Amino acid sequence: MLKRGVAEVIVEEELVQLLKSGKKLRLKEGFDPSFPDIHLGHMVGLKKLRQFQELGHQVVLIVGDWTAQIGDPSGVSVTRPMLTAEQVETNAQTYMQQFFKIVDREKTEVRWQSEWFGKFTLADVIKLTSRFTIAQLLARDDFSKRYNSNQPISMTEFLYPLLQAYDSVAIKADVEFGGTDQKFNLLVGRELQSYVGQKPQQVFMVPILTGTDGVQKMSKSLGNYIGVAESPQQIYGKVMSIQDSQIIDYMELLTDIADEELDQFKNALDKHAVNPMEIKKRLACEIVSQLYDSESATEAEGHFAKVVQHKENPDEITEYQFSFKQFENSGGLTAYKFIGIELREKDIANSTFLDISALLDYLKLTRSKSEASRLVEQGAVSIDGKRITINVAPAKNGSIIKVGKRRFAKIVNSDIM
Repeated sequence: MLKRGVAEVIVEEELVQLLKSGKKLRLKEGFDPSFPDIHLGHMVGLKKLRQFQELGHQVVLIVGDWTAQIGDPSGVSVTRPMLTAEQVETNAQTYMQQFFKIVDREKTEVRWQSEWFGKFTLADVIKLTSRFTIAQLLARDDFSKRYNSNQPISMTEFLYPLLQAYDSVAIKADVEFGGTDQKFNLLVGRELQSYVGQKPQQVFMVPILTGTDGVQKMSKSLGNYIGVAESPQQIYGKVMSIQDSQIIDYMELLTDIADEELDQFKNALDKHAVNPMEIKKRLACEIVSQLYDSESATEAEGHFAKVVQHKENPDEITEYQFSFKQFENSGGLTAYKFIGIELREKDIANSTFLDISALLDYLKLTRSKSEASRLVEQGAVSIDGKRITINVAPAKNGSIIKVGKRRFAKIVNSDIM
């Protein structure tokens, strides 16, 4: 429990003694409700929380409704927008629905920062800030980089680690969990607890999971994430898209596969004694089973085999009804002739030339119109099985649009209904 899926524990010897003491530990996990969704990168730490719960310890989930209004860069050079109370509430509810797919709801205490910060006076704020120096705060890597490059740092940003630290004081945390990018903030919590006479919390850090691109950390803003609330088919398909070099890390951090079997998989991959896809299928099934159930994993595996491996259309495709006229591009046929593509009569009959990037954006099959245009240029979009490479294409009532390997839509022309 203290070795697998763990980056660093401060102080490990003290935590071991606490675990041996039989004391019911208070395990702090805070979250910023600026964003409502949880992805597999968060799941690494949540699985450790669940392991501690199974030993009888108490998880305390902190909803950062005050710090969400300040913003925490945590390794990036931009601040997050301030949120309204309504936005915080909505995001928090969505987050918790996903959180409890992994962590036991019955063994979790949910606390909102406003419980204690709502009572703070200016005197309390000044007392809190007096415990730390600007030099201490500039020791944080992202603050230091921004300061040295003459980029602005607001006073409210300096408050963030102090407020997060006070959360530990307010709930009397024994252990705080977080990623390695939160190390500075977690250690500030230890210091503040010592200042006020509490026993300093232990710091439990988990590794940062690399996203599906195999390069950067998993992040929704980077588009390289796998969300825990996505459908079993989406999760399975995205896991199958990771790099072969990521398989063992994902297995170690996200599954309960025994260490002995992990070693067998690693040796087989190192010796090229097995097709990586077969091990990846096992990984995808394990993750889907944890977030849903084994039946969903089996169905997702069948869906992947049919749609991705055998390139067939899925059994169920979402149908979208709209007026083709709003996306019509009357110069479509001319555009095709200009680049030398000859269309058969049956391709033109009953077809409407559509602005594809605008349509994909409208149907939410891509994150933006520019992404849609890029996918068309890359040949990643097809209509009725025919790949398109320019941004206008003929489509009929009932046409099937495929984007990438896993996104499908059946389009119905409301003009002729």
